[in-house]
Amino acid sequence: MSKLLIRWLLNTLALWLVAQLYSGVYFAPGSGLADYLVAGLVLGLANALVRPLLLLLTLPLNLITLGLFTLVVNALVLLLVADVTKLAVHGFSGAFWGALLLSIFSWALSVLVTDDG
Repeated sequence: MSKLLIRWLLNTLALWLVAQLYSGVYFAPGSGLADYLVAGLVLGLANALVRPLLLLLTLPLNLITLGLFTLVVNALVLLLVADVTKLAVHGFSGAFWGALLLSIFSWALSVLVTDDG
């Protein structure tokens, strides 16, 4: 349970970092910690439930593009999260670059916090 909580907090932190550093992704004015945590939770659920289904449906495109279409799927998931939370994204290009940054930040934070114990 604690690993799940840590993963949720890391993804929330990565989402907050993207919103702070990239103008294409931001939270609505007046958003607080609870809104960030909800967006992180929704992002985790979307990555666990929706993203695998999208990847399966787009498997032929993913094979043709040697996996690069996964970046488009990640952008679509970020747009979905923005639709149901206080996260806002400036169009598809904002979602594309925001999802790319989010992937990089999430990976970097996971590497920093990993315990091979």
